[in-house]
Amino acid sequence: MSTPPQPPQPADQPAPQPGASAPQPAPQTGPATPEPAPRPVPPAVQPEQPAPQPGQPAPQPGQPAPQPGQPAAQPGQPAPQPGIPAQPAAYSYPHPQSPPAGAFYAQPTLVGQPGQLGQPGQPQVGVPGNPYAQPPQYAQMPAPPSAGGGAGRAVLWGAVGAVVASVAWAAGVFLIGGRGDSADLRGYAAPADMCSKADYSSFKDEYPESDSSPTHSSLKDKALDESLCSLNLKKTGSSYADAYLSVQVDLHRSTDPAPEFTATWKNYGDSHTGYDVNEVKGIGDEAYLVSQDTTSGSSSGSRYATLAVRDGWVTYTMSYSAYLSTYSQDKTPPGLSDVTDWLKTDTRATLEQLKD
Repeated sequence: MSTPPQPPQPADQPAPQPGASAPQPAPQTGPATPEPAPRPVPPAVQPEQPAPQPGQPAPQPGQPAPQPGQPAAQPGQPAPQPGIPAQPAAYSYPHPQSPPAGAFYAQPTLVGQPGQLGQPGQPQVGVPGNPYAQPPQYAQMPAPPSAGGGAGRAVLWGAVGAVVASVAWAAGVFLIGGRGDSADLRGYAAPADMCSKADYSSFKDEYPESDSSPTHSSLKDKALDESLCSLNLKKTGSSYADAYLSVQVDLHRSTDPAPEFTATWKNYGDSHTGYDVNEVKGIGDEAYLVSQDTTSGSSSGSRYATLAVRDGWVTYTMSYSAYLSTYSQDKTPPGLSDVTDWLKTDTRATLEQLKD
């Protein structure tokens, strides 16, 4: 028995969706209209899935295929659950700290210098567009200033000043102490024969015999004039010298002899053991009497005395010495007190004769 035909549906009624239950027929109020057969729904077109790459697991049934532009699931990571959207990462790919594609090893560059052609430059702190640049761990020391013209000029002026000071010093020495007319000679002269100018009359009462061949010498130089006399003192009837007397005068034309003279004679007892040193007033600028007596009342030993005088740049000495032995004819030489008095008297007289 055939089914009577259904009446046609209104044009604005939507087609039934696949999987939905069939609409219940409305109650008929009129004559039954035959219903047309339902249209077949074409299957949904699925996008073509790419073939799995070697080493990647095949997609499981019931899991959606990876969409184009999304990274493939890595091994050991849970598969995305259906219906759960993908969570965004903290940083977009590629990672900010990841090297650019193709540059797996960064090329070293000098700090503060731009990168060379074809090489990445050194990131700079505070440069826009590089929010992840790391600040330097240590403060950069400023470069030392290069030696400019100022330092060179300072060295040059220092050298010039040293040269000028040296020249001034040399000129002062030459003008003050290097000229003969600047030396404080007090009018003294050094005779060629000192024995003819020396006065030793105070000794002639004790030693009346004259020396027939005294020794003398002299020196003339722009720095020093010197004259010396050595003679023998003899008692009456003596064939040989019983004592000795020497007189010397020095005219210092280049330098003031005061410091050396004082150091030598004032400290004579420090450098010579057993000598007595006494300062003498009233002769020249300074004078010292040095004496020694080792006879001790016996027939051996010696007696020695020297009077040293400085008057300006002129120095003068008169020395007496007597030696006792078993062979000496003079067994009673004069005492040092008499000798020192004779030296003072004859020194004053000789200095007067040495002046022009």
